[in-house]
Amino acid sequence: MPLAEVTTPLLRGPPAPLHYRDAGRGAAVVLLHSGWGWEAYPFGRQVDALSSSHRVIGPDRSGYGASPPVDELPEGYHRLYAIETLRLMDRLGVESAALWGHSDGAVVAAWAAIEAPSRIRGLVLEAFHYWRAKTASLPFFETGATAPEGFGEAKVEALRRDHGEPRWRDIVAAGARAWLRIIAHGRVEGGDLYDGRLGEVACPVLLLHGSRDPRTEPGEIEAANRTLPRSRLALLDTGHAPHSSPRRAHDATRIAAEFLEGLPR
Repeated sequence: MPLAEVTTPLLRGPPAPLHYRDAGRGAAVVLLHSGWGWEAYPFGRQVDALSSSHRVIGPDRSGYGASPPVDELPEGYHRLYAIETLRLMDRLGVESAALWGHSDGAVVAAWAAIEAPSRIRGLVLEAFHYWRAKTASLPFFETGATAPEGFGEAKVEALRRDHGEPRWRDIVAAGARAWLRIIAHGRVEGGDLYDGRLGEVACPVLLLHGSRDPRTEPGEIEAANRTLPRSRLALLDTGHAPHSSPRRAHDATRIAAEFLEGLPR
């Protein structure tokens, strides 16, 4: 398991050893996992598909997997993780990359493109979050904060494999608490997760989305598509993770791979 010493704004002190996966050669693609980590919605099929023509890097962000723990996610943590991702790219000698982020990872990817537009060649934003006031997801995050075993044995087992016992509960609960704060602020103040800056994303964007995604508010993904200057929307008949859907993973991988192959290098 390769490790890279990275100074991350999520951890105080000296550089932290971040764990990452590294396969293939060619133009870099960084795969950014969801708020539950790598194993809950694994990217293994995508690593296999892309590594024949790309260098595929899959980090465990700080707080997840084999990377050092983070006790609590601070306000603005998506943006801080974007800075961490860019610093990991620095450490690995990657000047520019395409980013494929899922769920919270898609928010991180979009922030990276806002923070460093010259370094991001393109974005695959899967199960993308745009608005803060995601009120339909309140019960989901309340479960995560108080009783994460309620997500079912299959997901719990994946989380145990990734993070260990009892750390997986802390990771799910911390992410749920952070989202409950985001939603509460959004219900009062409105707005989006990008401080109104999503339109600054200059690179080509593929919005890869499940038409039955339970974490998406009505009209949310269409609003994001209108805001992004160079985006197109690929809707698949599935839920929150097209890339790991039993029925749609092949289609999701093919669509994303074709998009990534078409990016300027």
